[in-house]
Amino acid sequence: MSSSDAPARAKTAGGGGGRITRTQLRIGVGVIVAVAALYAPYYYGPAINQDLSRAVYFAIAAMGLNLLTGFNGQISIGHGAFFGVGAFTTAILMDTHDLMFELTIPLAALTAAVLGVLVGIPALRVRGLYLALVTLGLAVLFPFVGLKYIEGNGGTALVRPDRDGFNSLITFLDNDQWRYLESLVVAVVLFLVAWNLTRSRIGRAMVAVRDQEVAASTVGVHLARVKVGVFALSAAYAGVAGALSVMVDGAADATDPVLAFRNSIEFLVAVVIGGTATIAGPAVGALILILLRRETDGLIEGKEVLSPAIFGGALIAMIFVLPEGVVGGLSRLARRVLPDREGGSAASPLGPAPSAAMTNEADEPPTKEHS
Repeated sequence: MSSSDAPARAKTAGGGGGRITRTQLRIGVGVIVAVAALYAPYYYGPAINQDLSRAVYFAIAAMGLNLLTGFNGQISIGHGAFFGVGAFTTAILMDTHDLMFELTIPLAALTAAVLGVLVGIPALRVRGLYLALVTLGLAVLFPFVGLKYIEGNGGTALVRPDRDGFNSLITFLDNDQWRYLESLVVAVVLFLVAWNLTRSRIGRAMVAVRDQEVAASTVGVHLARVKVGVFALSAAYAGVAGALSVMVDGAADATDPVLAFRNSIEFLVAVVIGGTATIAGPAVGALILILLRRETDGLIEGKEVLSPAIFGGALIAMIFVLPEGVVGGLSRLARRVLPDREGGSAASPLGPAPSAAMTNEADEPPTKEHS
């Protein structure tokens, strides 16, 4: 074989003859999304900026649920309660103790995480649909606890802090722009934490527990510690989302007995339509969910009662077309049509493939600790 064939072989192995690779696609999509996210509040008005802010805090709550359900395999329909705990923690601290909003966010996360531990410990004895029923009971119970023990504006379970506490801290940003960008910064930090976590030894342990508990225990994974820890972390994400919702929506509300349940279902829907066990999935799903709700609300004039049916039908159609979620579908398409410069079966361009999370397990020495 002549030496003139060597450059051609190297070119083919390196990048498929000049074709774009999945690594380049990831970088390109990331840059486009970052530019669009930063430019959006200057392009749109206050109403749409508020919806975008809602999508951001929904994405945070959905990311927490994704860590629990997508990566760790524990099904929860009770994250609306953790979300509500975070919201009331922020609202009460601001309304009663005049605490600065930004200082309430870690406290809301901590309060929700403590509740997550209290729920996660007894939940060790159940799994699957039984765990879903336990967490469902938590979501149903939360509004009644709020109605009994929370006395807000007008003696109701509604706490509405002074809106001046959420005003922009930067003079050239309007209040709606500030609230969106502040929510976005918090979301970016939490998504980076989740991204690093899923690629760490803890992340591989989470996936191992999800896929095969007996095998995970055999190689030294402490099942109870992982499950309770992920439950607490997931609840903390929902608590942060609840804190941000007070800034965006202006109140913490427990007067609606179905609100926590509805939020729990919508967080789960956002994870499913975006793509479970991916990093980008919850953000994509939350954005689709909020924008779809906005477009279907009052779509048929005089027939507003049909809006939930239209909204639900659109979600069903989307899941039917993309059963792996939007990110999962795009990842499958990218694997088929684009080469991979790194070689082998790489992870999804928009999120880690669940099966790939265990590929580096061999480089970590097993411990002697068992559950």
